[in-house]
Amino acid sequence: MAYVDGFVMVVPKKNIPAYRKMARLAGKVWREFGAVDYMECVGDDLTAKYGRPFPRLAKAGPRDTIVFSWIVYANKAARDRVNKKVMADPRIAKMMKGDVPFNPKKMSYGGFKVLVQG
Repeated sequence: MAYVDGFVMVVPKKNIPAYRKMARLAGKVWREFGAVDYMECVGDDLTAKYGRPFPRLAKAGPRDTIVFSWIVYANKAARDRVNKKVMADPRIAKMMKGDVPFNPKKMSYGGFKVLVQG
């Protein structure tokens, strides 16, 4: 069964172009090492009429937006293999040095077993 890493990030709206550039490279690297799918989605309609809207949940400011992303793997063992290779890749290491276009302290991340697919 597929396995998914999910992320929610607070990104200043002005940093979306830089984030897109970073995400394109990251997606290329993850897929190169075996990820089945890689998605990065920027907030568009974040005014939920019920529940807790993502900006409130993630403590985003008025100049921020939310990026919701996920990476799909064949299974958890594949995820562990792929992530080990990705984290050792110099392109990712270089990208993470210095300023990143999002606040890592406001990032949420987790690994998920697929409950329903299709």
